[in-house]
Amino acid sequence: MSARSTLPPATMSIAAVERDTGLGKDTLRVWERRYAFPAPLRHTSGERLYPADQVDKLRLIKRLMDQGHRPGKLLALSSVDLLALGTQSTQSGQPALAPSTPAAENRQVILSLLANSDSEGLRGALGQALMRQGLQRFVIDTLAPLNIEVGEAWMRGEIGVHQEHLYTEQVQNLLRGAINVLPRARALPRVLLATAPEEEHVLGLLMVEAMLASEGADCVSLGTQMPLHEIRDAVVAGHYDVVALSFSAAFATRRALTVLRELRALLPAKVDIWAGGRALQGKAKQLTETRLIGPIDEVLAVLQAWRDEQR
Repeated sequence: MSARSTLPPATMSIAAVERDTGLGKDTLRVWERRYAFPAPLRHTSGERLYPADQVDKLRLIKRLMDQGHRPGKLLALSSVDLLALGTQSTQSGQPALAPSTPAAENRQVILSLLANSDSEGLRGALGQALMRQGLQRFVIDTLAPLNIEVGEAWMRGEIGVHQEHLYTEQVQNLLRGAINVLPRARALPRVLLATAPEEEHVLGLLMVEAMLASEGADCVSLGTQMPLHEIRDAVVAGHYDVVALSFSAAFATRRALTVLRELRALLPAKVDIWAGGRALQGKAKQLTETRLIGPIDEVLAVLQAWRDEQR
C-alpha cells in the first residue's frame, strides 16, 4: 500500500496544499520554521500532513496577502480575526491594515520610467521611496518585488538589456550611498560579504549588507568573483564571524552547492556561512552546514538567531 493511500482523513499533503492555496512549498516550510504556523502532522514516512482547519486558514492568509497585507502580521491572527479582517477589507474597499509594500501603481511608475530610459526620474523615484520607507523597508517592500518585476518585464520584451542594467546601476549606487552614511558599526557579528568566482551579480549582496548594517552588524564587502582561498585568507586575517554569499538565478545551482561545500572545508568551524539567492531556492536540505536565507526579510531572523546563540 502506498504512503499516500494511508494518509489520515481530512489532511492534505504539502503538494496538495500548494495547489489548493497558491502558497509555495518553500513558503510553507519557512513559515513553519519561523512562525510555528502551519503546524503539520507527520506521516510515518515523514511527509507533512496539513489538517483541514490549517488549510482553511492558509487560504484566508493568501487572500489577504493578495490584498497587500504582510504575512508576518497575518500569521499571528486567528481564523476568526482573519475572517473579520477580510470582511472589513471588502466593505471599505481597502485593507484594514495598511500594507507596508509599495502600491502597485508606484511600482508601475518606476517601471514606466525605466521603460522610457528616464535615468533622472528613476533615480528620483527610487530615492523618494528610500526616504519614505527607510532602508530596511525599502529593501524588503520596494526592491525585492521590483527586482522580480524588472526581470519579468525584460522576459516579456518590455525593456531591453540596457534598461535592466540602468535599473541595477541606479539601485546599486543608491544602496551604497545609504550604507555609507550609516554610523560605523561595532556590534557583532563581523560579516564578510562576497560573491563566488563566476558570480558577477552584486545587487543581492548589497541588499543583504543593507539589512545587516541597519541592525548594527559590522559588515565588510569584498565585492564579486572572489576566489575561495582569498575569502578564507580575509576571514582569518580579519577575524570574521560570518561569511555571506549571494547566488543569482544566473548561477548554476549545482555549482553553488559545490562552492558552499568547498568553502565550508576551507573555513574555521566557528565561522558561519550564510547564503541566499534564487540559485539556492528549495535547497535547504542540501545545505545542512549553511544558514540559508530565503526571502530578504529572513536576513533579520538569521541575524537574531546568531546573536541568540552567542549569549
